[in-house]
Amino acid sequence: MATQSSNPEVLPLEAAHFDLLRVPLIGGFLRWRHSRTILQVPLFLVAVVMILHGLLGPTLAPKNLASVLTWIHFRGALVLVLLCAGNFFCLACPFMLVRNAARRLFRPRFPWPRALRNKWISVALFVVILFTYELFSLWSSPWWTASLAIAYFVAVLFIDGLFKHASFCKFVCPIGQFNFIASTLSPLEVQVRDHGVCDRCRTKDCIRGRRQDRIEQAAPGTKSHATGNANGFVILQRGCELALFQPQKVGNMDCTFCLDCVHACPHDNVGVRSRLPGAELMVNPIRSGIGYFSRRKDIAALALVFTFGALVNAFGMVSPVYAVEAWLTRLLSLSHAAPVLGVIFATFLVVEPAILLGAAAWLTRALGGSTLRLVPLAVRYSYALVPLGFGMWLAHYGFHFLTGILTIVPVTQSALANLGVHLFGAPHWTWTGMPARFVQPMELGFLLLGFAGSLFISYQLAEEDCAPQPMRAFLPWAAVCLLIGLASVWLMFQPMEMRAMLMGG
Repeated sequence: MATQSSNPEVLPLEAAHFDLLRVPLIGGFLRWRHSRTILQVPLFLVAVVMILHGLLGPTLAPKNLASVLTWIHFRGALVLVLLCAGNFFCLACPFMLVRNAARRLFRPRFPWPRALRNKWISVALFVVILFTYELFSLWSSPWWTASLAIAYFVAVLFIDGLFKHASFCKFVCPIGQFNFIASTLSPLEVQVRDHGVCDRCRTKDCIRGRRQDRIEQAAPGTKSHATGNANGFVILQRGCELALFQPQKVGNMDCTFCLDCVHACPHDNVGVRSRLPGAELMVNPIRSGIGYFSRRKDIAALALVFTFGALVNAFGMVSPVYAVEAWLTRLLSLSHAAPVLGVIFATFLVVEPAILLGAAAWLTRALGGSTLRLVPLAVRYSYALVPLGFGMWLAHYGFHFLTGILTIVPVTQSALANLGVHLFGAPHWTWTGMPARFVQPMELGFLLLGFAGSLFISYQLAEEDCAPQPMRAFLPWAAVCLLIGLASVWLMFQPMEMRAMLMGG
């Protein structure tokens, strides 16, 4: 397996690296081999409490831990952590705690089918979750929210119980794909510190894992946390299950921040280092475990669903959606909500992206002189829209999180009171969060930040593709960014439903 010592020059505008693993206390904790389990256990316990309260607690969503924690706190905390740090939710994922425990009892036998080694299943599931969220009003049903969490645990156990490595994370999990594409804009990345060390390494433990001969491991007085293998050796520490070979890894796509590579590297040569957010979207090197972004239509589709899905998800929560639904119902003579909602989703997620990207790609060829065909051009520039989508998710989820951050207090009080534990008196149902007028400037800031990021990445791509006249190639994509940005601002300044919240009730 060849190494690639030039990778430090792949990403542009690199600054002096900050390394989270060099920070006292935090770095020491993350380098500890049991740190991931310690982070997973509290989230697993929270998940269990949410499921039990969702199934057995109040049916009113704003008074149930399942709906309040899932649709207000988890989503808001997730996007803010992705913005400020990276994919640390996947590091602490409670579903993986259950999977790892199950794998002590039985081993997966099959490789993931080659034909399915792409993002199409996870993209489809991403759309399905967005669709069912609106169709069945998941935010208003603690029972369905709890059932969704149970379905996740069952899916993880079934898929990773049959298939080797982290097949669920890499090819199926829609939450994970959301985290992967959003973390392309995160300021931290798991990456090699010194590529020269990797050039001299012969064991490639970061991806193969640290191994030991069975005879040596079984010697008297030896102790290990090894797992067995039928090939005459035991694995002391697994390597990257998502097939990301560290010396050839570029960016955060497909990286769960599990830190297995950190624990496996015998040279302490892998860190969690600072980088320019979005830098990996501007370049097109071959990436370990991924290949070329420009050839991955499935990842481009994920980027588009991520971006335009942010718009449709917000549109479902503002008052104009009801007028549109009523108009479609009359126009199409429909009596059920599903087909009407299907038309809205198809418009946002298929028709609109096809028109905007198709027109911009055609103009890039006509004005900028690009020699790429339309589809490769659309794939290449689709990644430039990711900051716009992330800005919208930040504005939307951040709004609900900040305006409802204190709702967890009365809901927890109520849940404990039902168990006979009265904490700080009667539940304080008037506690909600920050006033909307204070949050709206932050929303606008997130949207403008995403707009600026998309413009910057678009120009970098245009400069690389059409060096003699990059501005001509850039202008069509700037127009696309402007249209999406204006739509985002309009949506976020519409009156929005305060789902899963009691407004002083």
